[in-house]
Amino acid sequence: MLDSNRLRRLEQMPLWDFALSFYSAPDVEGACLTLQDTLGIDVCELLFHGWLFVHGLEALSVPLAKQRKEREIWQREVTQVLRHLRRHLKPEAQQSASIDTLRKTIQQAELQAERENLQRWQTWAIENPDDEVRLTNCALISNDVERWLQDRLFFAELDKSCLHASGAREDISSAWQTLASRLDRFESPR
Repeated sequence: MLDSNRLRRLEQMPLWDFALSFYSAPDVEGACLTLQDTLGIDVCELLFHGWLFVHGLEALSVPLAKQRKEREIWQREVTQVLRHLRRHLKPEAQQSASIDTLRKTIQQAELQAERENLQRWQTWAIENPDDEVRLTNCALISNDVERWLQDRLFFAELDKSCLHASGAREDISSAWQTLASRLDRFESPR
């Protein structure tokens, strides 16, 4: 049975506010980018699961899978296109003020695309027009946060092809540990 108090507290802390606060914690940005660039993890979804976790909630796998597909389309067709353009222009931006301005504009658009994606995750979690049960109480022991995060994102078994690169396994493990420890310490209403 879903705890209505947890859901109410979830509504009082917008996902965007959580994302800004959590992402700015020491080493979180680097950990998120490592997982994004090495494993293809959607940082917005990662932040979504962290937001639910600090409120003692988690998404149920079947409705989550449907929403994940919608969010993947957004990420692929909007956010990743902007990210690719921003990264592609980085060398030129160092040589040209006008390209640097363009790159900064693209960076702002990328941030807005991520904000929109997080808003859609939040709306999905809070609004339930079809009376579909989407969330449940999370009965997680804190020392299992790292494994829980990996399982939420279906990465319990890491892709072996990405781990052959020198140091990749350690970088990925360190990133998961960093995120888990920061979530454990996050000021939560649990």
